[in-house]
Amino acid sequence: MIEQKLEPKRVGKGLYTWVDERLKIATLVEYMSHKVVPKHRGSIWYYFGGATLFFFVVQVVTGILLLLYYRPGADSGYESVKFIISEVSFGWLIRAIHSWSANLMILAAFIHMFSVFFTHAYRNPREMTWVSGVLLLGLGLMFGFSGYLLPWNELSFFATRVGTGMAGALPFVGKFLMTVMRGGDDVTGATIGRFFGLHVAILPGLFAVLLSFHLFFIQRQGMSEPLEWEKGAAGPRKYYPFFPNFLMRELLIWLIMLNILAVLAVVFPDGIGVVHWPLGQKADPFAPPPPVIRPEWYFMFAFQALKFMPAHLLSVEGELIGIGVMSLGGLLWMLVPFLARKNMEGQKPILINAFGWVVVIFIITMTIIGYILK
Repeated sequence: MIEQKLEPKRVGKGLYTWVDERLKIATLVEYMSHKVVPKHRGSIWYYFGGATLFFFVVQVVTGILLLLYYRPGADSGYESVKFIISEVSFGWLIRAIHSWSANLMILAAFIHMFSVFFTHAYRNPREMTWVSGVLLLGLGLMFGFSGYLLPWNELSFFATRVGTGMAGALPFVGKFLMTVMRGGDDVTGATIGRFFGLHVAILPGLFAVLLSFHLFFIQRQGMSEPLEWEKGAAGPRKYYPFFPNFLMRELLIWLIMLNILAVLAVVFPDGIGVVHWPLGQKADPFAPPPPVIRPEWYFMFAFQALKFMPAHLLSVEGELIGIGVMSLGGLLWMLVPFLARKNMEGQKPILINAFGWVVVIFIITMTIIGYILK
């Protein structure tokens, strides 16, 4: 009996053919082989969108691992986090990676958004890419807010009380919205249940759907070319293939970020400076609030701006006016591609650029003041 040996190449080709018949991979490879990426001095900004995606993937993986041990509730939330840190093997490391990746994801998303804004990559036909990206950033901020309460420690309890109280200042729907968020008139164990469901089910579902649309828009429209190329004043245009050139560079950056994330989690498991998340003491609703209550750094600019508002302005609560102004500013920011359309015909929109710099300076200034003032 003659023993026949299967060649590895033949086995691999057969497996590829079997998968291709069902998923049409060849069509996808053919499509990807024709995609190109503009090569210019601002090409580095292309990678921050992928960085945001990378940190989100880390969030999902580490979040699932934490979910195996976390138990929501006023009587179990703090204890389960303490158990994860002290008893579960490498539990402290998983929590540190989850916390660091959350902050780095928000930072990368902000950098990505402002780089898209100032390179005018939102212009036609990428309006919906911009809108979906702004909405994704909003969902990312909601991730941070909803997850902040889950350890049920002293700082998160009182910060959540302040944050939900700000929502209660809205006219007409404020009281109803605050009650829905808290699950009652005050922050209790019911609030943890609602924030937990929001953090692990509702927000991830919405984020996944919106992210799918965002990535679809990017793949169909390709990378935005510099505005100068439309005027032909930047010399010959250069491109390089998306696959494998850009994709391999993206994966290399992901590997570098993974190493940075691991070092930060090991060396600073509780964070450092303004980015910190020590477990501290368990929340006590009857205890006096700490002398200084501060939100996460990415909410500090809004928090500090509202503190500067007067108590009343023309018989209207100053906090309500501040929330209204910032909400209007956020809406205008999301509609920038449509508002700037008339000024995008081969020239840089000066007013739009000025608006962007005002937003950047406002966020940085309010954040710095928020940490300087007690």
